[in-house]
Amino acid sequence: MSKVLKIDFIELASKVMLGQHPAAPQKNAFDLDYVGVKSSQFSFARLQEADPMLGVDMSSTGEVGCLGEDLNEALLKSILSVGYTIPGKNILLSTGDALQKADLLNASRLLAQNGYRLYATAGTYRYFVENGIPCTRALWPSECKDAELIGKNPEALSLIRDKKVDMVINIPKNFTHSELTNGYMIRRAAVDFNIPLFTNARLATAFIRSVTSMSIDDIQIKSWDEY
Repeated sequence: MSKVLKIDFIELASKVMLGQHPAAPQKNAFDLDYVGVKSSQFSFARLQEADPMLGVDMSSTGEVGCLGEDLNEALLKSILSVGYTIPGKNILLSTGDALQKADLLNASRLLAQNGYRLYATAGTYRYFVENGIPCTRALWPSECKDAELIGKNPEALSLIRDKKVDMVINIPKNFTHSELTNGYMIRRAAVDFNIPLFTNARLATAFIRSVTSMSIDDIQIKSWDEY
């Protein structure tokens, strides 16, 4: 917030602790004509076998704050700055429970409308088909033992390991053993094979809106002082 508002809060705090009485800042984030977004960077790739899921504890090993003309540009800058890439044409989705599926519906439709090929696990596949979104079913690891399914649909893990998808969205649905096991294997494979992974529906939606509304060539390169 200090960088976005261009107010030195450390200096203000120091003056207060010294008994001085600095004037209260008058700037308001709603008055700015630019947006600031901070993205966290994680080290799951260095933590072998760890489940790349976020909890209530601070798990990041670094953060990058970026400014942009609007939310889409600022968000795209910050996510690219922590090592993510703009997906090519294939995306694997497993979108959680009913509420989370609904949250991601419009974003998933945006992907399809912009030429992305969607692979979806069973529940998400059915939901997309019911709502007119073209997609291909991808098998959970636990489904790969079913003789009737093998060969008819691609396996989710194989799509990741063979680098046939450029992004994975995996939203945990519940805490059942099968859900935790399947989800963990998908998430861990995405990290191990360096495929961008999103496990939060709101962040995934915001990122999709950014990549479908502007290209990397639209990003403006400006110094901090130019904003």
